[in-house]
Amino acid sequence: MYQLEEWAVRQLVAVLQEAFEGSDRDWSYFTDEGPQAGLLGSVESLSAEEASRPVAGSSVAAHVHHVTFALDASRDWIRGEWTPRDWTDSWRVQAVDADAWQRLQRDLRRAYSELREEVERRGTSSEEAFGGAVAAVAHCAYHLGAVRQKVALLRGR
Repeated sequence: MYQLEEWAVRQLVAVLQEAFEGSDRDWSYFTDEGPQAGLLGSVESLSAEEASRPVAGSSVAAHVHHVTFALDASRDWIRGEWTPRDWTDSWRVQAVDADAWQRLQRDLRRAYSELREEVERRGTSSEEAFGGAVAAVAHCAYHLGAVRQKVALLRGR
């Protein structure tokens, strides 16, 4: 891999990591500091009831399911598996009970981990793979912002 490709992959992974895990440094690319600023930290303190409550149109649970679906699709895209997806299915979950909420969070962690590994392995293997990796990071950053706004509204902030 050329040096530029190595840098590109490292930076894609760093920004993806920040979107999910928050920043563990005294600076960040785009989130507040600390793990609670990432998507995983933003949702872990919510109860299933809170995660299921629609805020400005959709619930946090719906966003978590959608992001998980998108992460899996992005992972497959980077692998070169361009099978069409039914994206309406990515919004089918709106409300969850406690068990389903825990499962949804586990699925999100798994999908994030698998995408991260795929970006590290094949993120610059083709134009399509690189484009898919960049798109995945942008999509996750968007939903992080949406979820953080919903959490703030749920908590009355």
